[in-house]
Amino acid sequence: MDGDRVEIDGGIMEGGGQILRVSTALSCLLGLPLRVRRIRAGRSQPGLRPQHLSGLEIVRDLCDGNLEGGEIGSTEITFTPGKIKGGTHVADTKTAGSVCLLMQVAMPCVLFAASPSELHFKGGTNAEMAPQIDYTVMVFKPIVEKFNFTFNCDIKKRGYYPQGGGEVVVQMSPVKELSPIDLTERGTVTKIYGRAFVAGALPIKLAKDMSAAAVRCIRKEIRDLYINIQTVREPDDQAFGTGSGIIIVAETSTGCLLAGSSLGKRGKNSDKVGIEAAEILLKNLKHGGAVDDSLQDQLIIFMALAKGVSRVKSGPVTLHTQTAIHFAEQLTKAKFTVTKSEEEDPSKDTYIIECQGMGMINSNL
Repeated sequence: MDGDRVEIDGGIMEGGGQILRVSTALSCLLGLPLRVRRIRAGRSQPGLRPQHLSGLEIVRDLCDGNLEGGEIGSTEITFTPGKIKGGTHVADTKTAGSVCLLMQVAMPCVLFAASPSELHFKGGTNAEMAPQIDYTVMVFKPIVEKFNFTFNCDIKKRGYYPQGGGEVVVQMSPVKELSPIDLTERGTVTKIYGRAFVAGALPIKLAKDMSAAAVRCIRKEIRDLYINIQTVREPDDQAFGTGSGIIIVAETSTGCLLAGSSLGKRGKNSDKVGIEAAEILLKNLKHGGAVDDSLQDQLIIFMALAKGVSRVKSGPVTLHTQTAIHFAEQLTKAKFTVTKSEEEDPSKDTYIIECQGMGMINSNL
């Protein structure tokens, strides 16, 4: 086997943890031994962080694989996968490392397990540089389920930077194969809703300020829709530590979901947090894509595994997405094309990401 390892350069393109997530998940699914070098080479702290290591460890555990080089700071790992099994597995970053990123690496694997899985992810639920758990539940979940699978996501406890301490439990059953998706009709915006939260020592007034600032910002562009942003103080038994943030989702007539979100941090004005989320949402609506910029790259692995042709209309293709495509093509027989979409409206900047999926079959079922 060893002579046949797939060699991955972890320092090219986006050069971050995502290369690791895509390549280990696909290695596990395809039974391909893997070597990843130059892990996070361009980052301020190169090599594995607790978050990446937890992701590698849960994939190793899911398939009784063998992981070498699995230490904090390591810039090279080798991974030899075994057979994917279901059951209960725990991944704990012991930091505020994102539970949503742990989910990204584990979820494709357990779809092709032999039996149902229950995955316990511990760390940060609302962390910087990663999707917030609210995004995962409100946007990622309903869209990714169009590939013809479902999962249950139970937020047991929220956790914030710097301690983490959050826990999310995901339950899912395996599938025989994934159906392709077509997300090319944006439709018109029919609803805008969201959630502004505080937890721990912070007063609810901050959530109200974030919400009000976000609504004022959106109102300048979209005048005729009611904007329903809930303000919540997380119950003390359901949150660990102190945090705040906001997510705003736009739903369209064709069932597309696009979002903007932002996190509060010490010294950052709460109006600014609300405006930041609103501006991200408006930017995502402006380009005319059927998915927002955060969802693009998260769909690539599923498109690669699906049976048949998937098509997604997006705004400008992010470096994360280009990176996911590169490694999905290197490891699977999937073929992607990205073409500029011909729009009637010249202000729109949209692309069609098309993929002839490899048609992964779950041999256990």
